[in-house]
Amino acid sequence: MILVKKTDPISLEILDTMAQKMYGHLVKAVVDIEQKIMFVDADFHADEEQVLLEDYASQQKDLWGINFHPSKRGTPDFIEFDSMINLRPSMGNKTRGVDDLKIQAIIREIVDMLVVS
Repeated sequence: MILVKKTDPISLEILDTMAQKMYGHLVKAVVDIEQKIMFVDADFHADEEQVLLEDYASQQKDLWGINFHPSKRGTPDFIEFDSMINLRPSMGNKTRGVDDLKIQAIIREIVDMLVVS
């Protein structure tokens, strides 16, 4: 797993290499929308989530699981909002996606800052 932050962004080339190594087309990530950091490159979103909760003092409400599709950079399909960790009926998120469009926009802004060409 790799921590990605503003001072240490990740390149699209590295994401593409990760995608080929893992699933052939995607890379799992968990974004902390408060701290504006993310972990990438794990088998499960839950593993990335756990590290953020335990080692980076992240709050559960701020963590969202996404998938990157490096070959689709520049399109809306580059980011896929789909993870079991997103299921939060008590917070109004009743799907594996990110139902709140404002939170989706925040995630996209963070990704634009953390993933460089």
